[in-house]
Amino acid sequence: MYQNYLDKSTPFTLYRWVGTGVFFCIFMLRIILAQGWYIVAYTVGIYLLNLFLAFLQPKFDPGLEGDDLEDGGVSGLPSNKDDEFRPFIRRLPEFKFWHSATRAITIGFFCTWFEVFDIPVFWPVLVVYWIMLFMLTMRRQIQHMIKYRYVPFSLGKTRYARG
Repeated sequence: MYQNYLDKSTPFTLYRWVGTGVFFCIFMLRIILAQGWYIVAYTVGIYLLNLFLAFLQPKFDPGLEGDDLEDGGVSGLPSNKDDEFRPFIRRLPEFKFWHSATRAITIGFFCTWFEVFDIPVFWPVLVVYWIMLFMLTMRRQIQHMIKYRYVPFSLGKTRYARG
């Protein structure tokens, strides 16, 4: 039955993400109002960052297949304009990203109702550490995207001027 609902929700990408965003806001509101469970929020944040990075990466990493194309390395992405077009295939598809993120937020939300998960920590350190981790990993990911010339997002169909 659960799988049936997942299958029916597949085409409604915007609604799925809006629902997850609302649930994430409720989760964060719970953390702020309860003034605790910061370790749970930090853990969910690290997991969501990990999912996001997997969503941005190609399924076949050109960095692992050979750094120098001149040395005979085979890249899954075109290296010049004469190469064959190969579409960007994600390591983590959008639906699995959404499903894992929603599941993680749900588990984190339920953990905030149990006192055993309320470990006392100085939360500003966790926030600063998470921001630094986000900046460093995103910088590395953006450098990887620039080096191998791929963009993980498409902005719709390309339109050409008539003339």
